[in-house]
Amino acid sequence: MEQSATQVPLITNDAVVLGILVIILATVFKTSASKRPIFKKFYSVVPSVLLCYLIPSLLNSFGIISGEQSGLYQMASRYLLPASLVLFTISLDLKEIWKLRRQAGLMFITGTVGIMIGGPLAILIVSSFAPEIVGGQGPDAVWRGLSTIGGSWIGGGANQLAMFELFKPSSNLFSAVIAVDVIVANIWMAVLLYGTGITEKIDRFFKADSSSVDDLKEKVEKYRLSIMQIPTMTDTMMIIGIGLGITGISHFFADLIAPWIEVHAPYLEKFSLTSGFFWIVVLATAFGMLLSFTKARELEGVGATRIGSVFIYIMVATIGMQMDITAVVSQPGLFLVGLIWISIHMLLLLIVGKLTKAPFFFLAVGSQANVGGAASAPIVASAFHPALAPVGVLLAIFGYALGTYGGYLSAIMMQYVAP
Repeated sequence: MEQSATQVPLITNDAVVLGILVIILATVFKTSASKRPIFKKFYSVVPSVLLCYLIPSLLNSFGIISGEQSGLYQMASRYLLPASLVLFTISLDLKEIWKLRRQAGLMFITGTVGIMIGGPLAILIVSSFAPEIVGGQGPDAVWRGLSTIGGSWIGGGANQLAMFELFKPSSNLFSAVIAVDVIVANIWMAVLLYGTGITEKIDRFFKADSSSVDDLKEKVEKYRLSIMQIPTMTDTMMIIGIGLGITGISHFFADLIAPWIEVHAPYLEKFSLTSGFFWIVVLATAFGMLLSFTKARELEGVGATRIGSVFIYIMVATIGMQMDITAVVSQPGLFLVGLIWISIHMLLLLIVGKLTKAPFFFLAVGSQANVGGAASAPIVASAFHPALAPVGVLLAIFGYALGTYGGYLSAIMMQYVAP
C-alpha cells in the first residue's frame, strides 16, 4: 500500500500536519519525563527519540498524513536543520572535537567500506537462491538501480543522482530502488536511535573506553552551568535571530556558489559541490564555528542548544513521515537485497568496533554520516548529546566528497557479480 500521487491522505493541510507532529513530540517528551512507573518502565526500554520518529511513520504508512505530498520535510531540512547546526556549534569546543578524530574517522571509513562491499555481496547472496531478483538486462539491470543506493548511502541525494546519470537505470527500476533506499535507511536509523537508549550496554559489550566522548559532554555541561541564567525575551530573540539569520545568509551564498560552480567548474559535481543543500550545511556549520569564538557563545547559557534541539526534533518527525512501512510488500525481493546490504554494513561496523573497542557513539554516527548524510547524522549524534551534533555534520561532509567515488566502485563490483 505504497502511497502514490493519486492517493490522497486523510489530512492534506500542512498546518494541521505540523500541529499533529508537534503534539506528538510534546506528548513523548511529557510522558518520558513523567515519574509514573508505567512510563519510567516503558522509556527504559524504548528511547523517546525513536517514538518521535516512529509515530509519524505509522501515520504516513496508514494514509493519515503523507510525507511524499507534504512540504514539511523540505521546510525542516532547509530552514530548521541549518539553524539547529548553527545553535549547536555556537558552544563548540574545537580542541575537544579534534580529539575524537581518530575513532570517529575509523568508524566512518568502516561504514563507507561496508556500503561499498555490501551491495555486491548482497547480490551474490540473493543470486544464489533467487537470481531473477537481481538480474535484468539493459536499463532494467538491477545492479544499475542499486548503484544509486550506493551513491545515496555513502554521500547523499546529489551522489545518488550522479550514479543515476552515470548508469542510467530505467525509470521504473529507479522508482523501486528509491523506495528500498528510503525504507531500509530509515529502518536502520530507527535501530541506531534505539541503540542510543542502551549505549552503556553496547559499550560494555565492546569493552569500549568512552572517556573521550564523556569528557566532551562533561566539559560542555560544566561550561553551560557556568553561564546558565534565566533567559529573557531579548535572549530568546537573539538565539532565534542568529539561528535563522545565519540560515538565511547560508542560503544566500549557497544560491550564488552552487550555480557558479555548476557553470564554471562542472567537473566538481562529483564532489557534490554543485549541490545547494551541501553548501547550506557547510556554511551554516562554518558560521556556527566562527561564532563559537565570539560572545555569541554565551547564548548557550540562555538556551541556544535547547532551541536547536526543538528544531532538530521537528526534523526527526518530518523524516519519520517519509517512511511508508507498508511499501515493503510491493517489491519484497529488492527490499531483501537492501536489508542484506545494510546488515553487511552493520556487521563490519560491529566487528571493527569490537576489535578497536570503539564506543557505540562512533559506530552510530560513522554509520549515519554515510547512510543518512547531513540531514540525519547530526540527529543521531545529538541523541547522545547536543554538543556532539557537529561531529555528525563534519563526517557527513566527508561522505559527500566520497559518495560518487565509493558509489561508482561499488556499482562496478555489482555489475561484475550480477547474474
